[in-house]
Amino acid sequence: MVAATIDAKRRGPSSLVTREYCQLMARYNRWMNERLYASCALLPGEERNRDRGAFFDSITGTLNHLLWADRMWLGRFMGPPCEVPAFGADMFPDFEELRSERDITDQSLLEWSASLTSDWLASTLVYTSKVDGKTRRIPAALAAVHMFNHGIHHRGQLTTLMSQAGIDPGVTDLPWLPGVVQVVD
Repeated sequence: MVAATIDAKRRGPSSLVTREYCQLMARYNRWMNERLYASCALLPGEERNRDRGAFFDSITGTLNHLLWADRMWLGRFMGPPCEVPAFGADMFPDFEELRSERDITDQSLLEWSASLTSDWLASTLVYTSKVDGKTRRIPAALAAVHMFNHGIHHRGQLTTLMSQAGIDPGVTDLPWLPGVVQVVD
């Protein structure tokens, strides 16, 4: 096991990240977004927009930020670039429009993940951050992992905000994604 870990470190993140991993995470991303949006739709608009002291204030602000970040990374990965200013917390104040835009982006993410090649994953991504204006280089595979981890992080925040509003988001763990785990009893 140690030798395999050392060998993987020498090859870099692209040896650990595959198209299949990205496809699985894109499926998980869509599944979670569909479930969370369905639950959020049960809340009145004023509850979704209530400032709950979160980093992006409200449920709506957090949903917008999640959409913005996915679009930012997809724009870096395959174009066109997302031109919305940093953090995107106010992109779509209307919930139904936000939900529709989320669906479009989730479909784009699924298509992107299906088109990945090992060459792309082994490449280096160069981009300029909307947050601080600095140009960065990052292994493309690591950027893909970050995009998925970022979404998981903020959906975790979102489930807390939903709980504060009296909505139970249900199970959010990857093994509950349909088709991932075989239940044997």
